[in-house]
Amino acid sequence: MVNETANVPKTVETGSGSGGTTTIDWTTYRFPSQLIYREAAKICTLEKRGSVYILTLTGNHDHRLNPTLVDSISSALHRIRSETTASHSPGAALITTGEGKYFSNGGDISWVDSNKDRLIFMISKVRSLLTDLMSLPMPTIAALNGHAVGQGYILALCHDYVLMRKDRGFLYMSGLDIGEVLPTPFFKATLEAKVSSRAVLRDIVLRAEKMTAEKAVEKGIIDAAYDSAEATVEAAVELGGQLARRKWNGQVYAENRKIC
Repeated sequence: MVNETANVPKTVETGSGSGGTTTIDWTTYRFPSQLIYREAAKICTLEKRGSVYILTLTGNHDHRLNPTLVDSISSALHRIRSETTASHSPGAALITTGEGKYFSNGGDISWVDSNKDRLIFMISKVRSLLTDLMSLPMPTIAALNGHAVGQGYILALCHDYVLMRKDRGFLYMSGLDIGEVLPTPFFKATLEAKVSSRAVLRDIVLRAEKMTAEKAVEKGIIDAAYDSAEATVEAAVELGGQLARRKWNGQVYAENRKIC
């Protein structure tokens, strides 16, 4: 059972039909019982190799972002942050990867099911997750094992480095093709920060282009492409180890990340 208000801001402002805003107080707002999302299977694991943490989205499914998965990732990030803070030992890195043919197939559309309350709730949770990730006091690397779609695409780009297998998978901002307006402003801010070319940004958002790893390297969206998922993770571990050995001050690293 999911804590329905975990990692959610106390209030959220949303657009209204009259052009104003509607504020929902999450500390008092109660969701209907059917909002509870149940999933028995373990959906992510966290391991540590030396100074490198590896967060894996497990299972041969599409890793859609629903309350359960978002809370699981957030809990892993909290554990990493707590451990590195308690140890007072500089030098660590995080790798996020997945199993199966998807890194993440975006938001869980079937869970939202055209319910405005659920949509607001999930946007808030995903925004909180991405904020936690982008403030983590260490280098972060996405090792894409497969497709990264919609919110899964944004999750990948919120890492400092993005590596991807080239034998399977594509990057795909699916909004136009599924008739969905992209959430703003954090989608916009992330894309503009991570994609320097306006032409490439146009192709991502206004052509809904499905980009292979090799094409994404060519366009400067990701850093490198590898022959397989295994080779991608191996490269990420090597890079993570190199970065961790620099033993940078994590808080300084997190502050300097804001420039990128």
